[in-house]
Amino acid sequence: MKSVALRLPEEVAQRLQRLADRTGRSKTFYMIEAIREHLEDLEDLYLAEQRLIEIQAGRSQAVPLEEVMARYGLESRD
Repeated sequence: MKSVALRLPEEVAQRLQRLADRTGRSKTFYMIEAIREHLEDLEDLYLAEQRLIEIQAGRSQAVPLEEVMARYGLESRD
C-alpha cells in the first residue's frame, strides 16, 4: 500500500478523530473508505466535463438517447 501525505482542515481532522475514537477504527480506514466512495463519482464528473468540452469545440458529437437505446435493443420507459 502506498503512503500519501494529506493536510486536512482542522474541523475535518477533529471529526475524523472523533469517529475513529468512537468506533475503534483508524483514521486511515475512514480516509480510504471516503476516497473509495467518491473516487468513481469524481472520475465520472471529470470525463463528463471533458466530453462536454469536446462537444462544444466541435471535436465530438452527442448521440441521442433514443439512438443508443435502439442500437442496444433497449426499450424506452415512456
